[in-house]
Amino acid sequence: MPRKSVRNQILQVASDLFYREGIRAVGIDRIILESGVAKASFYRNFASKDDLVAAYLDYQQDLNAKDLEEVQLQFPDSSALQLHALIDTFVKKMKTPGYRGCPFVNTVVEFPDTAHDNHLNAVKGTDENWKAIEKLAEQAGAARPSELSELLRMLCNGAVMLSYIHPSDFNPDNFSRAAHSLVDSHLFGWTPTRKED
Repeated sequence: MPRKSVRNQILQVASDLFYREGIRAVGIDRIILESGVAKASFYRNFASKDDLVAAYLDYQQDLNAKDLEEVQLQFPDSSALQLHALIDTFVKKMKTPGYRGCPFVNTVVEFPDTAHDNHLNAVKGTDENWKAIEKLAEQAGAARPSELSELLRMLCNGAVMLSYIHPSDFNPDNFSRAAHSLVDSHLFGWTPTRKED
C-alpha cells in the first residue's frame, strides 16, 4: 500500500472514531487495528496521537471549505443565497444519524487546557470557519456582518448543545427557521440592537 494511501486510511478511520466516540476515548492501538496497518506504518505517518489529532482537525476544516465551495458554485451570483444554503447544509448534517455536533467544539471540550496544541488548533479551526461566514455576510450586504456571524455562531452552538441534552426531542427545523430569519433580518430588515440603559 503506498504511503499516501496508508496515511489516508489511518486518517479516515481515526476521524470516524474521534468524531463518534471522542478523541480521548480512542487509543492508537485501536486505530491501528481498525485501519489495518502495521504499527511501524502508523508512526511513519504520524509521530504521535496529537499529530493525528492535528491532521483530523485539518481534515474537518477541509470538509467545511468544501461545503462553502459547493454553495458558492450552486449560487455564484448571490452571497445571500450562499448563506442560506450553508444553513441548509448544517441542518442536513444535524438530521444525519450519528450526528455529534461540531468536531472543533468537541475537541475544545475534551482539551480544556488553553495552552494544549489540540485546544489551540480546534479554536483556530472554528474561528476560521466563522470568519468565512462573516466575510460571506459582508459580501451579502449585511449591515453588521461581524454581529450576524457571531449571532449565528451562538445560535448554532446552542442548537448543538440542545441536540446533546435532548436528542430525542431536538428539532433541527426549529433551528433552521431561526437561522434563516436571523439572516433575513440582517440583510433585508435590520433593526438596531437595543442599547442597555
